[in-house]
Amino acid sequence: MESSNGTAPHADTPDIANGLNIPRSRKPRLVVIGGGFGGIHLLKELYQHRFQIVLFDRHNYHTFQPLLYQVATAGLEADSIAGPLRKLFEPSKDFFFRWGTVYRVVPEENKIETSLGELEYDLLVIANGTKVNYFGKDEELKKAFPLKQIPQALNFRSHMLQCLEKATMAEPEERQRLLNFVIVGGGPTGVELAGALSELKTHVLPNDYDELDFSSMNIYLVEGLPRLLNGMSDKAGRLALDYLKELDVHVMLEKLVSAYDGDVVKLSDETEIPAKTVIWAAGVTGNLVDGLPKEAIEKGNRLKVDQFSRVKGYGNIYAIGDIALMQTEKFPKGHPQLAPVAIQQGEHLAKNLNRMVTGRPMTPFSYFDKGSMATIGRNRAVADLPGDIHIGGFPAWMAWMGVHLIFLVGFRNKLITLTNWIYNYFTYDRSTRLIIRPSEKNPAFLPQENPEEEPTQADY
Repeated sequence: MESSNGTAPHADTPDIANGLNIPRSRKPRLVVIGGGFGGIHLLKELYQHRFQIVLFDRHNYHTFQPLLYQVATAGLEADSIAGPLRKLFEPSKDFFFRWGTVYRVVPEENKIETSLGELEYDLLVIANGTKVNYFGKDEELKKAFPLKQIPQALNFRSHMLQCLEKATMAEPEERQRLLNFVIVGGGPTGVELAGALSELKTHVLPNDYDELDFSSMNIYLVEGLPRLLNGMSDKAGRLALDYLKELDVHVMLEKLVSAYDGDVVKLSDETEIPAKTVIWAAGVTGNLVDGLPKEAIEKGNRLKVDQFSRVKGYGNIYAIGDIALMQTEKFPKGHPQLAPVAIQQGEHLAKNLNRMVTGRPMTPFSYFDKGSMATIGRNRAVADLPGDIHIGGFPAWMAWMGVHLIFLVGFRNKLITLTNWIYNYFTYDRSTRLIIRPSEKNPAFLPQENPEEEPTQADY
């Protein structure tokens, strides 16, 4: 068989694995960059016995990102929303996972350059998603907390609890700064995080910190557009705003964050908010791998692909999920950067690769929009469903929980998450209020050690 760009199969070319310990094979080598929704659903639907598969990811686990905010707010433990990538697929002599970072694609030589060495491919799938977008203000906002990865969620959780511990001993002005939490971005992550923090403020934290007056804890949600949940219906945006106001969240629309120094948030209208905590949920940009020409890259660092998910200008390089921009008549600006899109694109590309390897023609991708939803605390959610149906409140909240349980990876994770949700619902308790790492965003929170003091057995 020949690869899709006319090159000979990998068995007839030199092996340049360079310590990756991947043998040559007479099967076409399929390299997948990224173990997110697109990547894992691609591999699950693929005829794996027809390919030699190499999966690269900088983490050895898949993260269920829609529930990261619950890890950040002590509702779930990190391993409840993560699954080891090696465990997701049946053991096979032709499947290889490599924990590393892909730095560059060299399409002229059909190879990639990684932190582990170089590797040739016959087929390449780029599915490495997005990264945080600070809109050119990286330096001004470096003290803000992003929320795209599990370590970031754990960092925020520890920082939040450290703020509360410090607040019990702080002077009034500093205490207020410690009790102000600013969330930037009014999309699903922003509104869900604001709702979760409000529940903590009302039902959980007063039981832990009786020396603090939580009526002075302020949660601000800053959004640059005139409404919340811009990717959903107007009704969903209005309803989300009403719910947040009920939860005593200060929603600030049509305002941008211009700078943050770790103590004061400066907004575009000259408003200043004293705060030790800023959570950045305002936008993402494509997590590009170097090497592809600018003609293949669209605004937002997304790779231009055709309806078969092929990157513009290449016959054997594909892109799916958030990194891919597939412009169609129905989606002239590309599909929304959502998990359902990545899942459907991954499954469809797998079927096309199955067809290709068996000598059948590919079929174009068509996205089936099953709706969008967001939750804003207990018994409050909004959902846009097919057929122009919009629901809110308890029914939408139940639907949100059901959908997220279905898409969680692994039966154990589903069971643990459901058990936690039931326990939290009836007890208003969050059992993971642990400071497990010092806050790197604020050096003042780092534990102070006495260099002259000898460690005791307890320190070990």
